Amino acid sequence: MGVKPRPPLGGENTGKNPTDRGKLGVKRSLLTEAAGVPVGLAIAGANRHDMKLVKPTIESIPVARPTPTTDAPQGMCMDKGYDYDEVRDTLQEFGFTAHIRARGEEAQAIKQEAGFRARRWVVERTHSWMNRFRRILIRWDKKSENYLALLHFACAWIAFKACDLLG
Repeated sequence: MGVKPRPPLGGENTGKNPTDRGKLGVKRSLLTEAAGVPVGLAIAGANRHDMKLVKPTIESIPVARPTPTTDAPQGMCMDKGYDYDEVRDTLQEFGFTAHIRARGEEAQAIKQEAGFRARRWVVERTHSWMNRFRRILIRWDKKSENYLALLHFACAWIAFKACDLLG
């Protein structure tokens, strides 16, 4: 769910990136539907754990969701980085059925099934699409509102192109 562009100018919602020698960075948390079209988006400092962004990401969904029912449940697929009771409680609060890979479960599935692909590749592909916008790849904006607006523009463009391809 999270990708960490480097903000050379710093600004709001940045933090020391633990994987990049403590340089300032920002984390994007992205929620997509099954085809990879962005649905929700939140940002925070790179030093923030992914699980802390689950609630803000779900709350950022701009349209009203249909109420989940037993006949039409709404699932949320996440990787092992979200394997926490707090995340499961948040998903239950919003009416999602949690599909979270337990730690080590995915590695066993890869060994057992030839050609096994993790479900999260859909989100990773969408992050890759967003990284093609050079203005987003490296955060130059000091104000988080400006950076978030660019991210929303990129999401809108991806959704527009997906409708063109799928429809």
